[in-house]
Amino acid sequence: MPLEMTDRAVNAIRRFAQKEKNAPEAFRISVEGGGCSGMSYKVLFDKVQPQDHVFEKDGVKLVCDLKSYLFLNGTVLDWKENLMGAAFVFNNPNVTKSCSCGTSFSV
Repeated sequence: MPLEMTDRAVNAIRRFAQKEKNAPEAFRISVEGGGCSGMSYKVLFDKVQPQDHVFEKDGVKLVCDLKSYLFLNGTVLDWKENLMGAAFVFNNPNVTKSCSCGTSFSV
């Protein structure tokens, strides 16, 4: 299954990209060990690597390495703003358990 982005996520990525010194090639999402549930999400601007899965919406490239894709396939990246703040939200169908703050998960 592909990784997807909502319109809100695309707009947020564009806003952040405009603030970067050099025009970013892609927005990378990945998974790394850590957090109270065992795994956590990581996002950054990066170059596309040959082994990456690349997904695009309205000119915004979302990339993911092969290992992270095993945990992220089918995920929808969203952007939420409320009184508590603003952040990317990962709607990941593979998650079986997450911490109460929502920043770490297990599959």
